[in-house]
Amino acid sequence: MRVPWPGLLAMALVAAGLALIGLGDQPLRDFDEGTVARVALELSQGQGEAALLPTLWGEPYLNKAPGLHSLIGAVIQLSTPGDQLPPEGLVRLMPALLSSLVVPLGGLLQWRLRPGDRGSALATGALLLTLLPIARHGRLAMLDGSQLSAMALLWLAFASLSGRSGDRWWGLTAGLMGSAMLLLKAPLLIPMAAAALAAAALGMEWRQCRVGAAVTGLLTGLLPGIAWHLWHAHNRGALAMWMWGGDGAGRVLLDAGEGSDLRWRVPLIELLEGGWPWLLLFPPALLWAWQQRRSRWGRWCLTTLVVLAGAILPLKTQLPWYSHPLWLPFALVSAPLLTWLVERTDQQVPLRRLLLRIPAMWMLLGLLLLMATAVSFTPAGAGLAPFRGLAIAAGLGWGCGGWWLQSAQRQQRQHGLISLVSGSVIALALLFSSPLWLWELNETWSVRPVAALSRLSPGQPLQLQGYDERPSLNWYARQRIRRRRNGDAGWILTRKSRGNCVVSFRDGDWALARCR
Repeated sequence: MRVPWPGLLAMALVAAGLALIGLGDQPLRDFDEGTVARVALELSQGQGEAALLPTLWGEPYLNKAPGLHSLIGAVIQLSTPGDQLPPEGLVRLMPALLSSLVVPLGGLLQWRLRPGDRGSALATGALLLTLLPIARHGRLAMLDGSQLSAMALLWLAFASLSGRSGDRWWGLTAGLMGSAMLLLKAPLLIPMAAAALAAAALGMEWRQCRVGAAVTGLLTGLLPGIAWHLWHAHNRGALAMWMWGGDGAGRVLLDAGEGSDLRWRVPLIELLEGGWPWLLLFPPALLWAWQQRRSRWGRWCLTTLVVLAGAILPLKTQLPWYSHPLWLPFALVSAPLLTWLVERTDQQVPLRRLLLRIPAMWMLLGLLLLMATAVSFTPAGAGLAPFRGLAIAAGLGWGCGGWWLQSAQRQQRQHGLISLVSGSVIALALLFSSPLWLWELNETWSVRPVAALSRLSPGQPLQLQGYDERPSLNWYARQRIRRRRNGDAGWILTRKSRGNCVVSFRDGDWALARCR
């Protein structure tokens, strides 16, 4: 059977469309967006001591390699005059489009693991298309969504080695994706490549490929990434190791950063929060993968999930997006069970009675969402009003989908799956066209009015009173505004001007003052 190209390409277009809806409607957030945007802007202006070496406010930027920053910088250079800040939509454009590629790539990877299973390939794409963390996080000017697409293509390349003449090209593809990771989050290449290599090694898949051709292609593809790190070390010496140790693997492994109090529970919470409606499939899917652990699909699903979980869960620094790589194994392991709910051909599926009740649970979830919509029209539920459209779309899609998936007719069950996916896609589209999708902006004060106030300052440097430095404020203010310490004299932005400070300008709660 042929690869289901029409379905995968259609989902890729839908994913790209979702990625572009309302992309520039919200300001850049802290922390990574403001930093990524500034590094990209400086690259577009040719700042730094040498070509392709990133800087942040004129100082060497040692946190990440400039792979994505350079692409964003190229977009800025082509579209924005040098004396203007680029709009948010342009800053997020390349990350959003690159992140959407995981949808067709995940489907193709599933096709390699389960040859001829068109339903599972399409279901994998559908899961990746409708998972909220993938759709939302990929829109941000951050590296994680692009890294997930690179990981999917790296795994696809390894899974495609088959002993034919194309092994050299698949090896080259794997090497180029290794270079992409080295130019995104370099230390993450190790667990991501190890996951695929361990799955291939357990199945002794190296016996079926042309090892010499594959290794030659792999090493050739790795050259760009290795060359940049050598160039970085040549120009910055020992400072270049900070990307791997001090601010790379060393920091997240050894230093419990802010917001990491829950430690290994953070990835589990992200799974429980972001896996709906497909989360119900995950436990029985793991059991099925274990029963089929001798098959290529079961081996790859379990091995990649265990290796990535083993690399992510022990981290002392735990931020919500650190668990982003786990969504690809989640989709790979869950998609065949979703297909089974429509096809119902394999009688050896585990927990069969439980699986047949999952559509009823989806229907119940849909009804609960519709009930919440009704409550939003009452005074007691006025706070739910902004979510009304999302709840109606998801409620109707999940409710009707769950109902049809319980039908004895295969065609009705197909309609049920289409309804589930369509309801989720429409709900995501409504979310992204509203201010709700970037909810982190509501966690603290808005930077745009304060940035406008900062541009009225007649003196430099400008400091921030009472708050830590915010990269997004720096971005909109077009200057670095550090936290004021030890009562330093000079111009400050403050909400509480003291007796030794003279206020020059005020905007709401904020004031621009000079302190002695």
